[in-house]
Amino acid sequence: MDRKQWCVKLSVHPSRGLVDEKFSVLVQNAPPGFPLTLHAFHKSEDGHSWEAYAHYLTNAAGTVNVCEDPSLGGTYSGVEQMGLLWSLRAVPGSKPGLRMRKLNAETPMEVTVSVYEGYPTEGFSSGAPLAGVVVERWYMAPGVRRVPIAEGGLTATLFLPPGLGPFPGLLDLWGGGGKLVEYRAALLASHGIASLALDYLTPKVTMETGKKVDNEYFERAYRVLVDHPQIIGSSIAMLGLSFGTTITFKMAAYSKVVKLKCAVCISGSHVQPIDGSVEQILSYMNNNGGKTRINQENQVIWRDLLLPIPTDPSLKVDMGRVQCPMMLVVGEDDQNWPSHESALDVSY
Repeated sequence: MDRKQWCVKLSVHPSRGLVDEKFSVLVQNAPPGFPLTLHAFHKSEDGHSWEAYAHYLTNAAGTVNVCEDPSLGGTYSGVEQMGLLWSLRAVPGSKPGLRMRKLNAETPMEVTVSVYEGYPTEGFSSGAPLAGVVVERWYMAPGVRRVPIAEGGLTATLFLPPGLGPFPGLLDLWGGGGKLVEYRAALLASHGIASLALDYLTPKVTMETGKKVDNEYFERAYRVLVDHPQIIGSSIAMLGLSFGTTITFKMAAYSKVVKLKCAVCISGSHVQPIDGSVEQILSYMNNNGGKTRINQENQVIWRDLLLPIPTDPSLKVDMGRVQCPMMLVVGEDDQNWPSHESALDVSY
């Protein structure tokens, strides 16, 4: 292509917004019927590189509108307005098992969107793009307040929405990776929910006193929300992911302190010792994890784990005791831990 004749223009709107806010990507002033590749690049705070790309063909006017035009291949295909974000993956040659996490919720996620000639699938860093633009995606909206919480031995951060409130509250539990992960709570606060991100695997109370984290630890976190003057104490939810789902099930069913408005449980297990500490539950899961099976359809089967213990009712949360609406999210298309809910006749 004669670059002097065709000065390709690339625009992303809005160039600055929340990470879940839809944007439009438009390529203009390219030749008609011209093959091009849109590429997104992000370097995370831990130094790892992530990319997504998609192949397009310009229309008779020499344009591509990602909101309307289908990707012909790449890290996603079809009409996917936000494909350049949700399909980000570690660049080829990266360390296996990487997880993209925003470490500092108070700074933006910067993504460089570029357009390349043809249909390349690798080597983008050494190629010359026809055009490029840097966009900012934020987890914290303007006015959201970040409040570190250390009282009662908690390791937590409270994110408060803009304004005086009162706001509904949420206790945010991540999975077995541990550490204080804040970016989801920051985004929820950006949408009007006061959210407390809680670290329950490496909290100060454990490091300083050696005390095991049990129900009381989560009840103290819950009380922070209930007692806050800008939070509606009767409208508190829990959100659990992976191992956080296990804890959410347990607190919703058995805690006499935690009274939830609703619970959202994503890709986790309800099979656990009811009275065990976090350490004991993890030990139980580690000891039984080898009994998990994956069938030919790549579905995770827990039946082998359940059958050796059918006579002990303390190992299954009684869902009838959960006195709030509950949303179960089963990740059938989860590339990390695909699962499927099937009707197995297992008696307890």
